[in-house]
Amino acid sequence: MSRLRSAVVKGKKGRMETVETTIQTRKKSKAPVKEETTTTSSPPSLYHTFSDPAEVVFLRSHLLRWYDKDKRELPWRTLALTESNINIRTYAVWVSEIMLQQTQVATVKDYYNRWMKEVNQLWAGLGYYSRGKRLHEGAQKVVLELKGQMPQTVDDLLKQLPGVGRYTASAIGSIALGQVTGAVDGNVIRVLCRLRAIGADSTSPAVTEALWRLANLLVDPERPGDFNQAMMELGARVCTPKGPLCSQCPVQSHCRSYHRVRVKQEQSAKKLLGKLDMPDIEDCMNSGTCSLCPSKPWDDQLGVQNFPRKPAKKAPRAERTLTCVVTRPGKAGGEEYLLVQRPNKGLLAGLWEFPSLLLQEDNEVKQKRALCEEVNRVLRSCLNEHLLQYVGEVVHIFSHIHQTYVVYSMRLKDREVTQQTPTEKQQWLTRPGLQEAAVSTGLKKIVKLFDTAESLKDKTSKDGKRRKPEGLKHDRSQKTKKSRPTAADGGGRQLSLSSFFKTVKEESS
Repeated sequence: MSRLRSAVVKGKKGRMETVETTIQTRKKSKAPVKEETTTTSSPPSLYHTFSDPAEVVFLRSHLLRWYDKDKRELPWRTLALTESNINIRTYAVWVSEIMLQQTQVATVKDYYNRWMKEVNQLWAGLGYYSRGKRLHEGAQKVVLELKGQMPQTVDDLLKQLPGVGRYTASAIGSIALGQVTGAVDGNVIRVLCRLRAIGADSTSPAVTEALWRLANLLVDPERPGDFNQAMMELGARVCTPKGPLCSQCPVQSHCRSYHRVRVKQEQSAKKLLGKLDMPDIEDCMNSGTCSLCPSKPWDDQLGVQNFPRKPAKKAPRAERTLTCVVTRPGKAGGEEYLLVQRPNKGLLAGLWEFPSLLLQEDNEVKQKRALCEEVNRVLRSCLNEHLLQYVGEVVHIFSHIHQTYVVYSMRLKDREVTQQTPTEKQQWLTRPGLQEAAVSTGLKKIVKLFDTAESLKDKTSKDGKRRKPEGLKHDRSQKTKKSRPTAADGGGRQLSLSSFFKTVKEESS
């Protein structure tokens, strides 16, 4: 901790910019729009902020004392404390923050360690694949345009690195560069909403700006990185979405939600005893018109989980996709698999997949015809749909899509059929090559299903008895609704840590 501060403090005076000024500038430019949309609301009252400077100091002290004692040992935290090279330190925190987007710490730890040990092609399995593409693009920009020098202010991180938004820039700036700025992620949103009883929709512009103001007010100017990580740690381990551990919370005495729960409990106890001296519940003076107060009444059963409030999630839409595992004899024996690359934007950006198309027909004959046409388009050939063999179905759940892959196979016995010069968007891969390619978890499930079906065929040919393998779905009678196709997009190889700065040294020598 002290090593990080000493490594950063030398350059701190020249490069430190208070991000509050930047945020205020942005807010001024947006003010007319906000006035138009919030004319019916009263300004937030002091109830939703920290008006006493002494309370802010105590909260920082309580939180950092808990963090120093109980924080998890994570590889990116260790590197941020021990790495003296500001470029490598900033890169290391950048990688961790991108990996942690919508992904739990436990999942990221192993990927992060392997990535930082010079392994490039590791993203498959982490999900949210466009992160990897943007990280790659950002690394290229640092090497080629910024001469190997990482941006060293929050503003520059925002402007110069693809995929780096307000939170990521603030996290990198505070943790790696020692800049005094708050950082608001999902965990911090929950902590702040409960601390200050902010019950309006936590995704609304008014609440978002209020939370950033709070974060910038509370952040410790001496230990901004540690403070922001302590807030995230608190939300991840104590102030959790369900079953929060209020009795273990280091800032319990500062929490309006917890205080409300205790007063409600005291009121109930006195009511049972017939006592009339009921304690008062402190509340917002502008309740009913305040843009930060909840629109729904307090639910005693939820307790502190009344905060934060989020809009109801949309149910994931159902999609069914036809996909075909096309194989041909390999040059050195074995089989080769046909893969095509997805578009450069959208779902599963730039990953490789088997020829596929969104299922539009509920008639099996028409399905096979459409899938065969897609294979012929990719191969520029005239193959017959009778070559298609039904394999089964695979279900894969995305955050917003319930995807079912209806899988067929097509085994080509003659390489000459596929000797057209491949485009950069298609390739034939051996089985080892397929295992190393940048593919989605959904494709890996399809391969597993295909292998199971092939194993079944081998058993059938040996003893003449047909067996249905476990987990293989063969119900093709299900009718499907028409869905609109989704967009998708792509990524390349991420620079390794040594390559990240090696190019610059070679250019300058």
